[in-house]
Formats: sequence, C-alpha cells, structure tokens
Amino acid sequence: MSAEILVIDDDTAFCVMLKTFLQKKGFAVTNAFSAGEAQEIISKKTFDVVLTDIRMPDSSGLEILKHVKHNAPATQVILMTGYTDIKTAVNAMKSGAFDYVGKPINPDEILHTIKQALGKNETKVTATPQAGKKPSKAAAELPYVKGISREAERLYEHIYLVGPTNMSVLIIGDSGTGKEYIAHSIHKQSRRADMPYIAVDCGAIPKDLASSEFFGHIKGSFTGAVNDKTGHFEAANGGTLFLDEVGNLSYEVQVQLLRALQERKIKPVGSNNELSVDIRVIAATNEDLAEAVKRGDFREDLYHRLNEFCIRVPRLAERTDDIMIFAHYFLSQANEDLEKEIEGFDSEVEELFLAYDWPGNLREMKNIIKRSVLLERGRQITLAVLPPEMQEAAKAASSLAGYSKANEEQAIMEALEKANYNKSKAARLLDIDRKTLYNKLKLYNIDL
Repeated sequence: MSAEILVIDDDTAFCVMLKTFLQKKGFAVTNAFSAGEAQEIISKKTFDVVLTDIRMPDSSGLEILKHVKHNAPATQVILMTGYTDIKTAVNAMKSGAFDYVGKPINPDEILHTIKQALGKNETKVTATPQAGKKPSKAAAELPYVKGISREAERLYEHIYLVGPTNMSVLIIGDSGTGKEYIAHSIHKQSRRADMPYIAVDCGAIPKDLASSEFFGHIKGSFTGAVNDKTGHFEAANGGTLFLDEVGNLSYEVQVQLLRALQERKIKPVGSNNELSVDIRVIAATNEDLAEAVKRGDFREDLYHRLNEFCIRVPRLAERTDDIMIFAHYFLSQANEDLEKEIEGFDSEVEELFLAYDWPGNLREMKNIIKRSVLLERGRQITLAVLPPEMQEAAKAASSLAGYSKANEEQAIMEALEKANYNKSKAARLLDIDRKTLYNKLKLYNIDL
C-alpha cells in the first residue's frame, strides 16, 4: 500500500507540482493550500508524512505540527523553510518535527528525507548488532549498507562503540568512501539522534564568510547582511555538527573553530551577546592531518580536539567481499530513480567489478551503475554500457590477475627492483599502465 503524504503550502502551483512529483514516485498525495484546510483534513484522515511550509497566511507550520502530533503522534512532519526560518525549524524539531528542508526544494533531497521519515517507523535493520544485544531503534535507521567483510565488521564495531558517547570523532578515508554516511550513522547511534544533524562542506566556505557561516550574523553587521542569519553552530545546538573535509579550512578559521569548541560559546558577527552551544563534533578528511600538522598547515591543538576517536574507512577495492553487495544496492536505487527493472549484472561485469581498482570508491560505483542502468536495454548490465576507461583499466590490471593478493605486492616490488625503481619501466614489466601501478602502490602503502 502506498504511503500517504499531505503537502501543505499556500503557493498553489508549487504545491501541485510537488504532489505530481511525489505521485510519480509511488506515493498517495493530498494537497492543502492553507493551515485551516490542512487541520480539517488531518482531523479526518491519518497520514504517514506531513510536508508543510513554515509560513502560512492563516497560521504557521509550528501550529500544524502541534495539531498533527495531537491527532496522530506517529505521523512524521517535515518542514519546508526559507533560510531565514532555519532557527525556527530547528526549534520545531525539538517539538517533534522529523526534519526540515530548505527552499528552493531539491527533489532528490526531499525524496530522501521522506524515505528516511517513513523508515523511522519500519523495523528493517541494515546493520547487525553484536551477538546477544538487541538492536537499538537508531540501529534500524543506519543510512549505510554494512557489508560482510572483515573491514565492514571492524568499521561497524567502531560505530557502535563510539556512537553512544559524546566523544569527538575524526573519520579518515579517501574521497567517495562514504564518510558522511558513517558520520550520520554515529549521530543516529547517539543520545542526540532526535536532535539536529548539520553537515558542513568546509571546502566550500569562503575564508571571508567563514565566521558568518559558522557563527551567524545580525542584520546590517556587514555589507550584504540584509537579514539575521543562523550559523551552523547554533543550528546544530543540542545535536551533531559534521565538518566534512575539515583539512580545507584556512589557518585563521581553524583558530576561530578551536575557540568555539573549547569554550562552547559563539558570538554572531556584529553581536555583543554570546550564545552557549551544546554540540558533538564529527569531522572527516581525505588528507593525512597528522602530516598537515607537521607541515604547519593544520593546528595541532585543533587536531587533538577533533581526534578523540579516529575511524579509518577502507577503500572499496580493499573490501572485495562487499563490492557486489554495494553494486546490487546501487542497482536497486538506480532502478527506482530511473523507473527501470534491470535484474542484475552479467558475469563478465561482476568479474570486472571485482578486478577494478575503484579510485572514486562508492561514489564512482554509484555513478557508473546509474549511467549503465540508463543505457542498458536488456535485463542485465553488460560490458557494452560501462565507461570505456573502466574497461581499459580492467584490461591493464588483468595482467596481474594471475597473482593472489598475498604475492601481488611481491611481484610489484620485484618489478620495481628490476626497473631500478623507475615506475614507467616497472609498469611495462608488469604489463599495466602507470595509473594502475600508482593505485597498487597506494593500496600496499609502498612509499618510493
């Protein structure tokens, strides 16, 4: 049976457009164009999810939230808000709202949030708890495919171990390995699971706007500050602040961040008033921050503040047992997104997937599979629809296919010695290209 969704917005055109989009995704959708109309509908019918604008001419999204929770406590409420209303939305989450999405609405984001809200009442568990332990409610909501490899077991053991604590966590891993999913999983395992989770891309914050982004500002505090702005620290108050690619922060911003984390107080730009904040920090990077500290590019005191507990995420190529598990998961996603029914992968494709180095890790796999689902006209993904560069890389690597994992490293070292450590010559001896050799050197931590 299709999930029932009520969409409330006084913008009639937008409301109808969102209804049409969600209906195409298989939901049963009802529209309401005012708070009064919505409350009347809610009194007569129970919905799985209510999606409402915060600002309504005759009331507000907060009043609708109260009405929903009074009539149907199990119904999940998602707020749609402009940037200036984020503080209101965060406060609403403390009153029982599931989440909020910013306007203009991103279709993929709203769809993902709705699925998460629906999953909150489901009992499916995507991760296996330790023997003898009952899975927590949060464990049932982990937004990550666990896998069956030893690396996956170790990874989830760390998530279960550190999740319930209040320790700062540093997640280290290559780009595309799923660091944000892991951060969100830790949040869901914590006592802050029902509080805000705010993710920040540190690499996208301009140096001159960093203070405003992290701590907010008041209207008129600088040119362009036309409204009050809630910063990331205040938005995450009571919950978790995820700092993605934290190594990209400038030295000056690192100083400001350290002070805020030490004092647990912030001061919006242009304000004389300090605000106390209670947040847990999870940071992620694909850089070696310890080396950055030695170079003087990253503050040592901030590094230790963030690194109370470290999780290292393995590359996809290191998780051979999990590769096809992820592949089928992304295939299912792509089928749903593109409204297709591809059943699986040709045996040659499976062999290629297991041999491929996956330099872009999970992100690369997801994109390749979605592209392949779009192009494939048969019932299974075949070699013909895979990107040419992937096939070429697999052919190059095939010359090492005769070696086991145990002696592949030895073969590479022997070729390097014969070539007097000239990488180009060593690659020719191994009958692979230079890029494949570099990937293998990285895989085995061979430092020349």
